[in-house]
Amino acid sequence: MDHISILYSPSTPLCFRKGTSVKKGINAEQGRRRRDDTRIQLRKNKREQGLQKRRATAASNKGEETIAQSQDSNNVVDKKLLPLPKRIQSIMETLQRQGVTEEEVLEAVRGLRKILSVETNVPVTEVIDSGALPILVKLLGAGIPDKIQFESAWALTNVASTDRTSSIVECGALSPLIELLLSSNADLREQSAWCLGNVAGDSAVLRDLVLSHGALEPLLQNIRNPASSSLLNNTVWTLSNFCRGKPHVNLDMVRPAISVLSTIVDKNNVRKETIMDACWALSYLSDGPDVRIQAILDDGDNIAHNLVKLLGNENPNAITPILRTLGNIVTGNDVQTQTVLDAGVLSRIGCLLVDPKKNIRKEACWLLSNIAAGTQDQISYLMSCPQELGSVIEIARNEQWDIRKEAIWVIANISTGGRAEHIKAIVEFGAIEALCGVLTASDASVLIIVLEALEKILELGEKWRKNYIEFVDECDGLDHIENLQEHENDQIYQKSIDIIERFFGVEEEVEDENLAPMASESGFTFGLPTTDKNSFSVEKQQQASPLQPFNFST
Repeated sequence: MDHISILYSPSTPLCFRKGTSVKKGINAEQGRRRRDDTRIQLRKNKREQGLQKRRATAASNKGEETIAQSQDSNNVVDKKLLPLPKRIQSIMETLQRQGVTEEEVLEAVRGLRKILSVETNVPVTEVIDSGALPILVKLLGAGIPDKIQFESAWALTNVASTDRTSSIVECGALSPLIELLLSSNADLREQSAWCLGNVAGDSAVLRDLVLSHGALEPLLQNIRNPASSSLLNNTVWTLSNFCRGKPHVNLDMVRPAISVLSTIVDKNNVRKETIMDACWALSYLSDGPDVRIQAILDDGDNIAHNLVKLLGNENPNAITPILRTLGNIVTGNDVQTQTVLDAGVLSRIGCLLVDPKKNIRKEACWLLSNIAAGTQDQISYLMSCPQELGSVIEIARNEQWDIRKEAIWVIANISTGGRAEHIKAIVEFGAIEALCGVLTASDASVLIIVLEALEKILELGEKWRKNYIEFVDECDGLDHIENLQEHENDQIYQKSIDIIERFFGVEEEVEDENLAPMASESGFTFGLPTTDKNSFSVEKQQQASPLQPFNFST
């Protein structure tokens, strides 16, 4: 029987005695909104974003049935009856004993792995305090049998899934784990990738440290030529953690991943979870300035088209990261926005605006708000979708606030950046009622854009002799604007005063026709003149015929 010299000291290398080998809108910046102002709310749903870390329990890891098939010896079974501190102490005594055999090492490391694989209350502190981590790291080295390397990597994976992730980095685990990504054993490659994914998912600092050790290229080799669907699934998830986090990962460190991710989202024969993780990775990489967006478009072969196509597939968990990636792209310049429009995103967005999932409705409105902040021709694309605009107006009237304000941004950007016919059309859809309905909100940024939008609408009404002023009054808009004259925000205060003085004030030189008598055959009378029969009213709009497509010239 082979024996192992495993007595550990920092200066003594671990070895076997006999081993085996192996833009527009309000203004250019406000109209198009990057992810930062909505990130906190959008990141609350951890389940849809995918976990940053994954624990490897016996039920979730096939290594129990493949590379580590041997059953527990009677000795290990007896140890299970001991209290946890005694079990850990017994395992450590085995690992530190001179002349220990390969089988004894395997069973000892497996014992540690099982201790760390419990579902709750992982005793990670006890294991770390026992001094086990340096030994586990040494057991990843060259010349160690695959079965022992695998169990060691599995144990370290579960340590990395806790809040003690940095401890395995401090013990020097990164380099041997990265080397194992090129192992001839596919299960060992998968477990190493899993562990590295947990490390990178802990923080931006550890993410960058993993990348600086050269982990990306060997990981991409496993994605390009996966030995199994399980290996592909775990390596793509790890890659998504290489791309996520704040501050953003340096694009030059992960640029080769873009073409690989683009290939993944264009495949039909991969798991839905793999597609989802690839889309999350693209959403992280496209989040930021135009240069990052352009890198996605340049290096990702037809990426916008492929993502839009995926919106129609039966993969609901991928919809949020797809919408976020496409939404990130349309926060860019007009040419980048046009790429998403040309890919046909508007033909897919309608059903998402009425999706049962709140987060999807919100992401869809956010995407449309950035399209509405584009060129006037791009606004025309949006205005040619009456059903979608009707859904946006409905959301702006009745949804929960965090979704509602995204729809308000759509309306405001059309109203402030569109042509006159765009503004007239959005009013006919019900924009005035929707805008006036949020004038009591506490969100100052929303109040500012709503006042800007109403001012633009009223200007157009004045020019085209439309009774938009009366419609604002009928929707209680005038009362709300008057109340905003007391607002603590100077910009809101001043804008509300300007609107009232300009559109609702009475000129001193003009005699008030409600007070001045009008001559008639029967004498003098007082009262209002007859209103224009074409004036808007809430009742008339509610009884209007179903919306028909608008065909604006572009």
